[in-house]
Amino acid sequence: MSTVEDKAVKATYFSIAGNTSLAILKWLTGFFGNSYALIADAIESTADIFASVLVLFGLKYAKRPADENHPYGHGKVEPLVTFLVVGFLIVSATIIAYQSIQNINTPHELPESWTLYVLGAIIIWKEISYRIVIKRSKETNSSSLKADAWHHRSDAITSVAAFIGISIALILGKGYENADDFAALFASGFILYNCYKIFRPALGEIMDENIYPELVSNIRNIANTVSGVVATEKCYVRKVGMKFHIDLHAVVDGKLSVTEGHEISHRLKDTLMNKIPEIGNVLIHIEPAV
Repeated sequence: MSTVEDKAVKATYFSIAGNTSLAILKWLTGFFGNSYALIADAIESTADIFASVLVLFGLKYAKRPADENHPYGHGKVEPLVTFLVVGFLIVSATIIAYQSIQNINTPHELPESWTLYVLGAIIIWKEISYRIVIKRSKETNSSSLKADAWHHRSDAITSVAAFIGISIALILGKGYENADDFAALFASGFILYNCYKIFRPALGEIMDENIYPELVSNIRNIANTVSGVVATEKCYVRKVGMKFHIDLHAVVDGKLSVTEGHEISHRLKDTLMNKIPEIGNVLIHIEPAV
């Protein structure tokens, strides 16, 4: 396993362990602390466990080497897993919204004040978890890991909403018992908003959208430093898993022999792959200078 893949898998194990521990803590705190917002929060954390397991499966499957049926490798499973993770988020948001609406119309006791201490610790931990996993997603170019990171951020937001709701209920007292239910309802809407933010880049990855202008610029700049390359024309980039596959048209002296053009092509490919480690493969097309 490469270093990049190792980082991604370790980050996912971290997410699974953290989500499992917090789901148990939230269920117990919500039940004994009379907080429907915390129970709603626990529902999301439970869904997060299964989502993180899906991400782990996707990362392990994506690292399979290219074969006859998959010449570009198996990396496209990553955005597909991201779609499933988004599905989990939508389901959990829907459940939270439904439960919140039901609980708003159901008389219940005020939440216990000690639940705020638990929530405070959860908020801090989930934000730390978000920062750890989002950093790994950037280092590995993993879209599914980015989705997993946003699960942590969404969880932190729902916990903040629960904290505010419980605080209002405790400060204002009787008659405001359902403040944390309204907080949970608000949190479900925020989760749905994040679903779009996660889904859109993954869709672009599946559709091979031209969304990597900085990488294209870097490729052209490096190509122009290679001996024998006069200029570059078309440059297409598509993301496959955690790697980028490049199609590049390089312009060379039209008087060169086929062999010389072939040598320049290999020199250009080797240079790009050495200087940009996230490139998985480069297909060079040689164009004669006019």
